[in-house]
Amino acid sequence: MFLPCARNWRITYAILATAEEKSIELCYTTIQWQIALLAQNIWRKTMQKYMSMAGPMIDGCGKLLAIFFLTLAFSLPLGLLVAFGRMSKHKIISTPIRIYQLVMRGTPLILQLMVVFYAPSFLFKIRPSRFTACITAFVINYAAYFAEILRAGIEGIPQGQHEAAKALGYTTWQKYTLIIIPQVTKRVLPPMGNEFMTLLKDTALSTTIGIAELFRATSNAAIRMVSVAPYLAAGLIYFALNSIVEKAFQIAENKLGYYKIL
Repeated sequence: MFLPCARNWRITYAILATAEEKSIELCYTTIQWQIALLAQNIWRKTMQKYMSMAGPMIDGCGKLLAIFFLTLAFSLPLGLLVAFGRMSKHKIISTPIRIYQLVMRGTPLILQLMVVFYAPSFLFKIRPSRFTACITAFVINYAAYFAEILRAGIEGIPQGQHEAAKALGYTTWQKYTLIIIPQVTKRVLPPMGNEFMTLLKDTALSTTIGIAELFRATSNAAIRMVSVAPYLAAGLIYFALNSIVEKAFQIAENKLGYYKIL
């Protein structure tokens, strides 16, 4: 009777060992599946958070670029007119322009934004739209800076260039468009590039009057997500945009390299 019992015990042990191995394998597989499911849920929730952040930030980028290009479209021509007015020999023209430039360059842009947006409602009972007030403030501010850069470039052209154009019989329009302006453009590109890059960053100030541009969208996303990730993303966007501006000005400087600055 001993041998059959031993055989039965070995069979039972083998069955139990196999069952235990299968149980461990099943448990291990279950844990793997649960970990994979948990990771999938975390990934899905994370992506949902970032996708919810992406929409407002893309809209904010659109507002940022709109402020940037509209400011340049109006402030550059205005800055050129201000530069010529600043160089005028008539005090009745140059003095008010000088005061305007002093005020624009001597006060913070954020204060000018608030004045342009709130002052009309107090003084004239007129409430401009936020975007209109924003563009107006940026244009009159940057026109003052562009005017000084352009004035310095124009006055830096040697007097001999003006005399040569006069000797050749050029009109004032021909002199400036064919001789002076191309050389001025070459001279003012570096400081203009700096102002363009500053303008891209200054668009963040428009959030003070409620413009939903990139920085405001970033702040809202950071508060909602309780994370600094939106700020890091915004920093990369500002850096990328300024890199494009810097590269564009570098290409422009190379193309205008045939104008030798004496």
